[in-house]
Amino acid sequence: MPTTSPKPTLSSIADTTRRIVQEFLTARIAGDVERLVELFADKVDWQLTENPTVPWIRPRSTGPECAAQFTELAEHTVAKDAQASIDTFLVDGTDAVLLGHLSGTVRTTGKSFEGPFALRLTVENGRITRHHLYENSVSIAEACTPS
Repeated sequence: MPTTSPKPTLSSIADTTRRIVQEFLTARIAGDVERLVELFADKVDWQLTENPTVPWIRPRSTGPECAAQFTELAEHTVAKDAQASIDTFLVDGTDAVLLGHLSGTVRTTGKSFEGPFALRLTVENGRITRHHLYENSVSIAEACTPS
């Protein structure tokens, strides 16, 4: 008699999503771009409002492009000033939403930015297929603009 794998339950799908998002956050904090590339799917639905003033904000769609955003952010901001806090971490099946606050300083201008953020991630087959970030883009653009 052939054996079949049990169908994943909504709870086990949510557990996988939570685990992958936690791994994403750990890799992000550690600056582990190699692990980020592994966590992102080959094709990613990336959404971050384009802003020509901000060098690390641009369209992306592949795992390596998405992971590179974190390297580019680090190159353009002062590491000791970078702050991010997560106030809410919600998981529903394959989707996760993180709400929090971020701040930093742009290296070339010395100006600071800050504001709330919302990040929506979708995890399918153990990899991140959606990364939609909503942040205070006006504050970031102003910090990137020389006086």
